[in-house]
Amino acid sequence: MKQIIRIARTELQLLFYSPIAWLILIVFTIQASLTFTGVLGGFVNFKEMGYNLEGVTLNLYTDPWQGFYARLLGYLYFYIPLLTMGMMSRELSSGSIKLLYSSPISDAQIIFGKFLSVAAYALLMTGIVFLFTLYGAFVVDKFDFPATLPGLLGVFLLICAYGAVGLFMSSLTSYQVVAAMGTFAVFAVLNYTNQLWQDVPFVRDIMFWLTIGGRTNEFIGGIVSSEDVIYFLTVIGLFLGLCIFRFRAVRQKTRRSVSLGRYLLVIGSAVMIGYISSRPALMYFYDATRTKLRTLTKASQDIVSKAEGGLTVTTYANALDEDRWLWMGMPRAELEDMRRFREYVRFKPEIKMNYVRYYAKGKNERSLNHRYPKLNERERMGKVAQAFGVDSALFVPADEIGSIKETLAGEEFRYVKVLKRENGQQSVLRVFDDAMGFPSEAEISAAIKRLVITLPKVGFVEGHGERDCIKEGDRDYNKFARENTFRYSLINQGFDFEQLSLDKEVPPHISILVIADVKTALPELHLEHLKQYIARGGNLLVAAEPKRQGTMNAVTEIFGVQLMEGRLVKPSKNYQADVIFTRPTKKAGDLADAFGAIQRNKQVVVMPSAVGLQYSGATANGYTADPLFVTDSAGVWNELETVDFVDDSAALNLAAGETEAANMATALALSRKVKEKEQKIIILGDADCISNGELGHSRKDVMAGNFLLIAGAFNWLSDYEAPVDVSRPPFTDNDIKIGKAGFKVTKIAFTGVLPAVMLISYLVIWFRRRRQ
Repeated sequence: MKQIIRIARTELQLLFYSPIAWLILIVFTIQASLTFTGVLGGFVNFKEMGYNLEGVTLNLYTDPWQGFYARLLGYLYFYIPLLTMGMMSRELSSGSIKLLYSSPISDAQIIFGKFLSVAAYALLMTGIVFLFTLYGAFVVDKFDFPATLPGLLGVFLLICAYGAVGLFMSSLTSYQVVAAMGTFAVFAVLNYTNQLWQDVPFVRDIMFWLTIGGRTNEFIGGIVSSEDVIYFLTVIGLFLGLCIFRFRAVRQKTRRSVSLGRYLLVIGSAVMIGYISSRPALMYFYDATRTKLRTLTKASQDIVSKAEGGLTVTTYANALDEDRWLWMGMPRAELEDMRRFREYVRFKPEIKMNYVRYYAKGKNERSLNHRYPKLNERERMGKVAQAFGVDSALFVPADEIGSIKETLAGEEFRYVKVLKRENGQQSVLRVFDDAMGFPSEAEISAAIKRLVITLPKVGFVEGHGERDCIKEGDRDYNKFARENTFRYSLINQGFDFEQLSLDKEVPPHISILVIADVKTALPELHLEHLKQYIARGGNLLVAAEPKRQGTMNAVTEIFGVQLMEGRLVKPSKNYQADVIFTRPTKKAGDLADAFGAIQRNKQVVVMPSAVGLQYSGATANGYTADPLFVTDSAGVWNELETVDFVDDSAALNLAAGETEAANMATALALSRKVKEKEQKIIILGDADCISNGELGHSRKDVMAGNFLLIAGAFNWLSDYEAPVDVSRPPFTDNDIKIGKAGFKVTKIAFTGVLPAVMLISYLVIWFRRRRQ
């Protein structure tokens, strides 16, 4: 060990007595300074413009696209070849290598000593990065310091890995420029191996593991992964091993076949270690972020823990699917897809990922008819396979995939994943027609939850002109109830549903009953069955509508709630007077996080035609009544005379019985104890606000939160069983303590003073050495 340290000390002295090491440090510092101040300046400007900051630590340092670490790492590979190009090349060109050969120092000691000097230099460069991180601890309010440490570890390991590569390339030639260019070439190969042979599963895994590009992403994000740590240590060991055997081959004049065998042994050992370390059961993770942002939430972990035994996730990809999903159905996209389940595999290593590719007529038929009007399905599949460079034999006809075809037909042969346990239980995980497309943690956990527990079941009452949960008309409820491609629909958020009539008793498996916009009066028998359901403590969502007071009051009066006559109006410049913008109350935010999100986002719930709710009698019926959403504090009344809001205008007429009131309730939450259960009722003064038409409607400058109204309502009504609660504690590091003036001082200090101090240090050392 003493010999290794001695060699390392000598190598460091040579480095720092020459201008190259100092030049690299100074240029690196300037580049790091410009990168950091560029990112920090954006936050300062954002704050100066009056915007609120959130999660500053993660966004400033660990954001995978614009954070300081990510942007800085993109430049690191420029410096290391310049540092290492002369380490061995210099010995070879000057002949001093012969002195090393003749000394009682082993090949391994020589290589480890020189690499130790590289590691020390890497530690120095990481220390410079640490200065920028330490600065954040002073200027970021409630700085999340632990979350930044994995990023520093990633920087250090990456520099060391680059250094090992550079050291090996330097041992191959006596020309320093050739060594530097060779190092750049190896870096290029290591960055792009994950794009090679992605259609061959085993080779693909090896190529993906070998790539160094993106290996620091987990570190940057605040995660220490055993796989990534082992990867860097293995890469370092691989190139140091190659370097040692290279020295030994020259020193001992070993036969080429023996040298080749040694090289293959080192490479094979590295590949084997990498393959084993990437097995899910052998991987370990540590999330250093304050809110455990890179880890499954507690609710998701509990769900996964209940899914005992094996779990297979099979992706069914249709070659004739919509264009945006064609790429994701190809073999080369499999590894990217698997990484979406990485956090789940952490807690359930038994998860297996399978892929089945087929072709069938689906939702993309119109586009295919336009592009290939004269081709049949098989010929169209061949064209798609040819375009993506895969064998058409990869795709089988839908008739050959077995009984799962019925499930896929129900999904219109779209790209889906089917989750299946060993006991045969299965559920469908879908993709969605929104910007994100892929399911998030909430949808994945909901799909797994469907396998392990009985989900809350929503019953939609029909038979009296109610809103239909199957039909796709503007006034119906298909979108939020069962629309496959809508992320927030009940079936994608952990609910089941069914339609039912009140001509029989409500089945005991119904958790929530929905009665929306009853057109014709409920017969006595139906009303009696409804009252029986309420008496046993069943939860209920009632949605009323103007002109339906006569039929709907028979339902709402059971709870002591009366629908006001007429409809609510508030004349405005841009919208019809009966379009009401309601806001959640503080109590709403306490009942459900989704309601609180509407408050935090400063959104409104748009009710295009609403009635006011009077609930003075609710207490007498044993219910605690709390308004969830209310109108504005002024200018709102119940209009009794005007019915045409396009060609006519509404005016308050107190003599006609119209009443103006502040903060009129348009949605109520009622609750009471029934035996050991808390019964929960929500009454909406508008049935249109959750309809297909309104959910698909947008208005200029209106931030509508109607989706969140649905999520919050059913979350509370289901006793928080669904949707899965994937919320996390709020960020606390939401401010920076400097403004424009402080930022200018910071920029001068980092981009000017710090490099100047380093330059002066070099000059002092240089002059002292000249004197000696």
